[in-house]
Amino acid sequence: MQTIEKILSVENISKKYISETNTVVALKNVSFDLFAGEMLSVMGTSGSGKSTLLHVLGALDAPDGGVIRLKGVIQDNIFNEPAASVYRSNTVGFVFQNYNLLKDLTVEENIALPLILQGMEHSVRVKEMLETVGLMKWKKHRPIQLSGGQQQRVAIARALITTPPIVLADEPTGNLDYNTSIEILKFLTLAKDKMKQSIILVTHDPMVAAYADRVLFFHDGEIVDNYACSPFENNTNRIIDKFKSLLEKK
Repeated sequence: MQTIEKILSVENISKKYISETNTVVALKNVSFDLFAGEMLSVMGTSGSGKSTLLHVLGALDAPDGGVIRLKGVIQDNIFNEPAASVYRSNTVGFVFQNYNLLKDLTVEENIALPLILQGMEHSVRVKEMLETVGLMKWKKHRPIQLSGGQQQRVAIARALITTPPIVLADEPTGNLDYNTSIEILKFLTLAKDKMKQSIILVTHDPMVAAYADRVLFFHDGEIVDNYACSPFENNTNRIIDKFKSLLEKK
């Protein structure tokens, strides 16, 4: 039996935000694994720690405790510069709700940017990504000339162009209508299935979460439930039921 590679291990990650008047526990001993070619969805109520988790995994914020392993190797210096920038450049692709494209660059320039910053030849890879996301005709356009769905496809291509071990997607369909959301989810599924890309997807939408292989449910900084999606189940309804139970805890 073939063993699936464990890309990421998160072990007892904790994070507090302390001010003069208040202490917020954002993450409380969070542990989980992410496997090669897996899409893992993270759902939770507002303020449950989802965004903090992505910030920690992207080395944008340092945890107070815990261990992150990448392919079995402890990442013990990724929260200090310049190691943090190297980690983000080599390890993580980001997809945001608001696309975060550079308005003065063309589609192909936005997609090529991660390779350009690494000083790597990029023309062949950019062409491959343009064809993958169906934007070859629009390669000379700037973001303002594109629809929201097209802009998100550019953002996905940019995140995938270096073939990072992990893609972190923060509400990638949050600004899109239903049909465009389905289109974006199909591209992420294609990346997972064909490119063996490992993806952590934060969403509040059960329909979006149902495209994942597994769903983790967050509440008050902890993983309180999980669900393995199955082709034989109505995954969306099962996820809705579990999410409703979180809302009842508020």
